[in-house]
Amino acid sequence: MSTTILDPIDHFATTAPTFGGRLQAARNAKGLSIARLGEKLGVEAAKVAVWESDTEAPRANRIPTLAGMLNVSIIWLMTGESNGTTHIAETYARPTIVNDTLGEIAQLKATLLDAYDKLESLEKRLQEAG
Repeated sequence: MSTTILDPIDHFATTAPTFGGRLQAARNAKGLSIARLGEKLGVEAAKVAVWESDTEAPRANRIPTLAGMLNVSIIWLMTGESNGTTHIAETYARPTIVNDTLGEIAQLKATLLDAYDKLESLEKRLQEAG
């Protein structure tokens, strides 16, 4: 019987293997369960598990929300590149309420940006109609 010990995967390396692996690593670093992340996003825990297993990817409009909640950059979450996770250790030193609030602020910013884009589109449509 072999006693070979496999090296753990460094999900925060620039060569992190997959979106799902980075999502899982960031979620774990934030101290969230799959169920809690799903609850915060308004999706079933099973959906988050599917994303982490790379069976499916989340819709594009969820990526900024995920990145904000997990305190990582969108670029890092999508590609594994950039220095988006250099601050991840800082999240351990901050109280959970601070991390949660920062994540909620990022989510609100993304929601407001989407609403602003929709308002501009509606305004343009009205101006063209009359």
